[in-house]
Amino acid sequence: MRTSEARALGLRSALAAAALVGAGVVAAQSAGGAPRTPDGHPDLSGTWDNGAGIDFVQPRKEGESVCIFGCPGGAPPPDSVPQASVPKYRPEFTARVADLDARQVQEDPVLRCFAPGVPRIGPPDKIVQRPGEAVFLYEDVSGSFFRLVPTDGRPHPTNNEPSFLGDAVGHWEGDTLVVETKNFNDQTWLTDNGAFHTTDLRVVERLRRTNDQLEWAATAYDSAVLTQPWELAKRAAKLTDLEIVESPPCIDRSLANMVDGSHHTNPR
Repeated sequence: MRTSEARALGLRSALAAAALVGAGVVAAQSAGGAPRTPDGHPDLSGTWDNGAGIDFVQPRKEGESVCIFGCPGGAPPPDSVPQASVPKYRPEFTARVADLDARQVQEDPVLRCFAPGVPRIGPPDKIVQRPGEAVFLYEDVSGSFFRLVPTDGRPHPTNNEPSFLGDAVGHWEGDTLVVETKNFNDQTWLTDNGAFHTTDLRVVERLRRTNDQLEWAATAYDSAVLTQPWELAKRAAKLTDLEIVESPPCIDRSLANMVDGSHHTNPR
């Protein structure tokens, strides 16, 4: 074989091998239908429509009036928390939870413009991911919030004051981002129904992307008041091209004019 022919054959072999390697890279990038970051992890970046807010309110015109719930022939309002996923409290604390639930309008921290806390705030509305860190952004009824989630292997900080959203640290388990958060204050609720917690609260969230859908699951641990860890119902968010905007300022203008303690269910 002439030298030129050997070189040509070698070049073709090298190109074929490179093509196979490239195909393997593409396959790895598309596994699970999610794009990947340069460090090989699924890219969770994007704006995610998670169904939060008050979209469940569907007003109907009834003559000269507008009906929100209990309309003639209409379905009852949705329950905000599936019964199977209500936190289970130790017997000595059930009366307190029931009292807070009955007086939600007077006691709910969110109605005083405090951060909802975790896991009550739910899935992030936007994620900005880069190697070693993810930023969660929220457009919530009580304001705009953010959480910094390091994923570079660092431990939880030891000198931060307890806070509404706690201190988060993340790590990857395969294609799932696992976020552990602790160091909370005790000024938030787990849900909208008076489910208080202590400063021992620890929350583990799991986020996984498939195609243009983000699955979010969370479990709350607080053995000081709960009989067992509370596993929330999983939620799914869809990728959207609509950007989040700054939340309107949360200003308490209505509590002084409260007529009674009635309140709606809110499937956050």
